[in-house]
Amino acid sequence: MFTSRKLAHVVLALFALVIMSSAALAADPGQPYPWASEASDQKAGSLLVYNYYTSTPGVNNRNTRLNITNTSSTFPAFVHMFFISETCAVADYKTDLTPNQTFSFLVSDYDPGFSGYLIALAENPVTGLPFSHNFLIGDEYFKSAIGEANLGAIAFAALWNGTYAGAYDGGPLVTVGFNGTTGYNRAAATVAADNIPSRQDLNETTLILNSLTGNLSSTMGNVGTMFGLLYDDVEVSYSFSINVTCHTRVTLSDTTPRTAPRFTTVIPAGRTGWMKLYTNSANALVGAMVNKNPNVDSRPDVFNGGHNLHHLTLSTTGSISIPVFPQ
Repeated sequence: MFTSRKLAHVVLALFALVIMSSAALAADPGQPYPWASEASDQKAGSLLVYNYYTSTPGVNNRNTRLNITNTSSTFPAFVHMFFISETCAVADYKTDLTPNQTFSFLVSDYDPGFSGYLIALAENPVTGLPFSHNFLIGDEYFKSAIGEANLGAIAFAALWNGTYAGAYDGGPLVTVGFNGTTGYNRAAATVAADNIPSRQDLNETTLILNSLTGNLSSTMGNVGTMFGLLYDDVEVSYSFSINVTCHTRVTLSDTTPRTAPRFTTVIPAGRTGWMKLYTNSANALVGAMVNKNPNVDSRPDVFNGGHNLHHLTLSTTGSISIPVFPQ
């Protein structure tokens, strides 16, 4: 049964079906951020990807705080969140946000004992179908074995108005593409990690790679074998390959990635490098990098933290099957 608050939200959501998404920010100064601009952590959207979460029950330095904000001052947002573990299994949770509301929570309260990534998307609470509400922003703080970082959520705008109007047969699933035309913005096909510090300076740099293809009612798909190029700071490249599941974390070392010569020879003490990765079939993905060094408090040239990976080329092959059921 709907509460009066829920019923009011439904009425507003139905009214929003006939309103163009850009209207609610008309009073703000400056030009509206184009919804068609490609996915990034510097824009709002209808679907957010949080590149990493983790928690260990009873361990204070292993947890994640996730935050999501509805920047619309007019319309509520109904959000369906999917917790995708490193085994590629999916758990979900729904919430609603009033206009201008922020929802913050600890992963230890919702998905304790697991690590992975999270997809949050706006939906129509009456039909359960994806909804165009390009006003969601978010970020996360995590502290984990691979390090600590504050990462912005990667935002994908819905490129339609109102409830998703694409192919849907009335069944339990609807499939929406990251195609840049009728679905959401495109995801990355080639990602890059810049400013990789030397392992010989006790840096532990971890790459996080996440698939944007799969079924959110069961399991997400694998990215597959990725080809990579590791560059030293004098522009010489060294090739490698790694296998990436739906969620893979790679701590860079002399064994991974396997280059000739080895990683610590390519990036010796006091030096930096960078790398890029892609699949031959341009599979859709996003990711982040995190660095940890035990000498951060004793050396001025040592830093901890992380950032999302850069998107060098774009993919049109990504798609997700979304379970359809109302709140």
